[in-house]
Amino acid sequence: MPAAPRPLYLAAVDLGATSGRVILGTWKKQRLELREVHRFPNAFRSLGTHDYWDVPGLWAQIQTGLRAAAAALPKGATLASVGVDCWGVDHVLLDRAGRLVFPAHAYRDARTQPGLKKLARNRADLARVYAATGIPNVFYNTSLQLAEAVASQPWLVDAVDRCLFLPDYFNHLLGGRAANELTIASTSQLLSVRGRAWSAEALGYFGVPAKWFGRPVAPGTDLGGIKNPDTLGGAALAGSRVIAVPGHDTACAYDAMPAAPGGGDLFLSSGTWSLVGFESPKPLLGADALAARVANERTGDGGYRPLTNVIGLWLLEGVMKDFASRPETHEAWASLIAAAEALPAPGGLLDVADPVFTSPPSMKAAIDGHLAGRGLARPGDLAGYTRLICDSLGRGHADAMRRFEAMAGRRFKRILIVGGGSRNRLLCQATADAAGVPVVSFALEGTAVGNLARQLIALGAVADLATFRELLGRRLEQTVYAPRG
Repeated sequence: MPAAPRPLYLAAVDLGATSGRVILGTWKKQRLELREVHRFPNAFRSLGTHDYWDVPGLWAQIQTGLRAAAAALPKGATLASVGVDCWGVDHVLLDRAGRLVFPAHAYRDARTQPGLKKLARNRADLARVYAATGIPNVFYNTSLQLAEAVASQPWLVDAVDRCLFLPDYFNHLLGGRAANELTIASTSQLLSVRGRAWSAEALGYFGVPAKWFGRPVAPGTDLGGIKNPDTLGGAALAGSRVIAVPGHDTACAYDAMPAAPGGGDLFLSSGTWSLVGFESPKPLLGADALAARVANERTGDGGYRPLTNVIGLWLLEGVMKDFASRPETHEAWASLIAAAEALPAPGGLLDVADPVFTSPPSMKAAIDGHLAGRGLARPGDLAGYTRLICDSLGRGHADAMRRFEAMAGRRFKRILIVGGGSRNRLLCQATADAAGVPVVSFALEGTAVGNLARQLIALGAVADLATFRELLGRRLEQTVYAPRG
């Protein structure tokens, strides 16, 4: 009998705005096993009136995580590949020697506000940029960030050789060639909504030099071998490849969704943001899509993910800071959710699209002011705020679904939810009740699984994404929340 195939080991570097992880994946007998080998906190830092990411600190944590992955391998085993995913839009600017020439601002930095308001006032320009890129005018867009940088620091035009998004940059530091990956590029409002070229219309409007970018590479591209493996785990990483997985964490999360054939599933990646959308072979454009702020980001297969952002559990994270009370264990979370579920439904819900919730000094004060302005009573304790926030987000998710159904001319039969919110039964049930369709929650580390899936496909261990989803779906635990009433 032929020998059984040897296990394949891979590492997913999964960077979030509030925490990062390095996950060791083991592919054996057509089954993926995950082991978190390193987790670390992340946050932007304020300096003066601006907000920045600690890029050297993130790189140090990535290196620590890869050493931990190497140490966790069985004796004699090697790591086949590494892939990096990250939140969208943020980037670094490099000179010809590869040195940073400008600090890495965080997407919540207020420097984009003048450009945001200018584009919002000029409806003709806004429509042209949207038609060219399929991305709405949002405060965090790379386009607005780069426009401000060039306007305030014109010397950057000549000093900068490349603009790399954060996952692109960490791929490059690992040893891969400097390349812009497609899914993360599509978050920028600078990529053409057709094909893989950068939009001359958008680059011209925002005053961003085209020379800063290379033609985006497809997810699954082999960028080269690990550089200096001795500093990252020795022989275990000597033959490791750097794979350009979907650089945008939402694209990874979508890849991990075990969707049913036929396009009847709406996807919800629930975390700091609630990212609601669906997969489509074509973008969703036009005046209605622009008004609904639909972002036509790209999938790992090069198609489209028309989606909209609902503010998400950022609301609850902020309120917990104000109460100085964040549950640290599963039991503590369960107790908070149970207390919130026992409360009566709130008399009115938050308008989760209100920009007052974007980055307030106090989330509780922002919520209280929002409620007072509408003649609504504020909750009495943390459980009350939790109930209000979950019910409000459920309504926000449902509203997004109905807008998509109207614009795309389709009906969604289920909502598939992954991410931190998938473990919040109050949020899942509120979404099902408001949407009137079942919500299916998967016990799934969505971004890490999608990251590893693209590595497996690139290495030839899995034929394609449809095959991976089918294999994954056989073994996933799932909870179905049926709509009530």
